[in-house]
Amino acid sequence: MSVSTAIRPTETWQPPAPLAAHEFEIVPFAEGTGAEVLGLDLSRELGSADFSRIHQAHLDHHVLVFRDQRITPQQHIDFSRRFGRLMIHVLHQFHLPGHPEILVVSNVVEDGRPVGLGDAGRYWHSDISYKAIPSLGSLLHAQELPAEGGDTLFANMHLAYDTLPAALLAAVHGRRAVHSYLAKYGELQQRGNWRPNLSPEQLAQVREVVHPVVRTHPETGRRALFVSEGFTTRIEGLPEDESRQVLDELFAHSVRAAHVYRHQWRAHDLVFWDNRSLIHLATGCPAQLRRTLYRTTIEGDAPF
Repeated sequence: MSVSTAIRPTETWQPPAPLAAHEFEIVPFAEGTGAEVLGLDLSRELGSADFSRIHQAHLDHHVLVFRDQRITPQQHIDFSRRFGRLMIHVLHQFHLPGHPEILVVSNVVEDGRPVGLGDAGRYWHSDISYKAIPSLGSLLHAQELPAEGGDTLFANMHLAYDTLPAALLAAVHGRRAVHSYLAKYGELQQRGNWRPNLSPEQLAQVREVVHPVVRTHPETGRRALFVSEGFTTRIEGLPEDESRQVLDELFAHSVRAAHVYRHQWRAHDLVFWDNRSLIHLATGCPAQLRRTLYRTTIEGDAPF
């Protein structure tokens, strides 16, 4: 005897429930800067509500850590592009083949040649601050991690500004500073084999620029210091010795322990930080341990 599947007269037909939004958590870190995103799979396209939630979390916490992201380079690019136009790094030698939007950050050497930029992040810096239109943010995806070392430090430049001593705040009020990609380039060339000689075309892409020492975040309105030892060379309008002293004091103040979040990488982490709010530093790892990550960088707007 067959069992009827017809709807009984007393039952009311209900349409299928719509697909649920991604269920994920945003858990702030105890340090006060940064949050981890749990339960989100970025290989699936985010709906507008979920994307808005991620966007707001990025503004609130400045650095987001997406755990266990098994995404392809193209999915990495596609997610990054939702926040804006992507920037192409001047060192084309280290672009991921077929994906110029991705800079390979790696200490791996194959057949005597580096596969990526092995000394990236040796000095505190904000990515691409040496451009007239610097970066909104960067997304770094772990491909191969060392068994020890390799942490990345992030310093909150809003907190650095908020806690500036009065004399230092007065010294930088209304000032502008010069940023240069070449600030540490020669020194880095002498210390390792990662930095190629730049062609005339590459040099033309990295001419010096000037930005405010204190910038206003275009989306939140918060003020932040916008200088770094990696790219900032001098403060306009000050004698050289005074400029050097003020910058050294700003650099030291910015990276006080109270301002810093240390990221200890896990397999397949994708870390998305705000270059308008933070500076960062790679702590390094033993040379014999392989470390490879892929980075995209989103274009921002002119600092004010």
